[in-house]
Amino acid sequence: MSSFRNILFPTDFTTHARSALKYAAAFAREGRGRVVLFSVQTAKVPANLMTLPERILENQDSKWLAQLRAQVKDLLIDSLFDGLEVEPVIVEGEPAHEIAKAVRDYDIDLVTVVTHGRRGLARALFGSTAEEIIAEAPCPVLTIRPPQHDFVRHRDHHTEINLNRILLATNFRPSSIAATSRARELAATTGAELHAIYVIGDYFEQISVMFPEGGRSALSRMRGEVTDRMQTFAREGDGRIRTHIAEGRPYAEIVRLAAEIDADLIVIGTSVHASLFGGAPALGSEIERVVRNAPCPVLCVPSGRVVTPLPSFAQKAESRKRKQKSRPCFTSGSMAQTSSALPSFQKASSRLLHILA
Repeated sequence: MSSFRNILFPTDFTTHARSALKYAAAFAREGRGRVVLFSVQTAKVPANLMTLPERILENQDSKWLAQLRAQVKDLLIDSLFDGLEVEPVIVEGEPAHEIAKAVRDYDIDLVTVVTHGRRGLARALFGSTAEEIIAEAPCPVLTIRPPQHDFVRHRDHHTEINLNRILLATNFRPSSIAATSRARELAATTGAELHAIYVIGDYFEQISVMFPEGGRSALSRMRGEVTDRMQTFAREGDGRIRTHIAEGRPYAEIVRLAAEIDADLIVIGTSVHASLFGGAPALGSEIERVVRNAPCPVLCVPSGRVVTPLPSFAQKAESRKRKQKSRPCFTSGSMAQTSSALPSFQKASSRLLHILA
């Protein structure tokens, strides 16, 4: 059984966003958990919504409320959710921050995000928001970029996780430890073939050219060390791990090998850097490029943060930013999906409304 039980499915209700729906449903079903259907509303929410008379809310005069109601209802009756516990939650705020907060608030084990879309959250994901979600989320994030290799099958109300080959990208640093453990677990539970790749960065070759004497020696030692480590890694896997060593741009070699072996999933560890001036945390550029160019879904497994010291003024700005509380728009209590569930809206205290009460 999968250790992923509670799955967060961020959506803006577009077709592209729904591409991740079957992944969320499949992992929740496999782990006997639930799906939190999550959407972040930004400019759509009227500034005076919480002060409007109750009769206006009851009449549901707002077009965006009616549309939101229909979109939630449409998703909840999807056959992918049959027999699953589904909790729809809609909040107002900035997507990456709200998703990271929801991971903690709803005890989430896995976030599924689509990195392509045309409007709303999906439009944001097409830019840098997907990377921001990966950087801020304290749990693994599965990125899907349609159309690409698909490892979840859905037919006749049956969803199946079909992993045949998993590619682990490793560098033997602390950032790879959690990813290695997760890749091994997935391979063991699904029977998938596990491949592991170490890429010696092209900067070693540049060093050997610039400094012929010491550079070539360092590159030779590096090759020997990596070979020894990968052989040890393979032995620890009792012969069930196929190892690969490449030289060049890490992202390019990872993507190339994934396509070559027809990988169903890439697993990579993420080490996040804090912004120098107190902005959003950032991923390394190689990880971002893997996510953007991979021929299959990518599972990004967090390992911790490499914190860049902040100037005193930036520390204060960051502190003020973190103290700002998000304002929830809608949430719901847990529920088992039924075909007769109908949305209704009620005004409540503390700026909170319940959807599908």
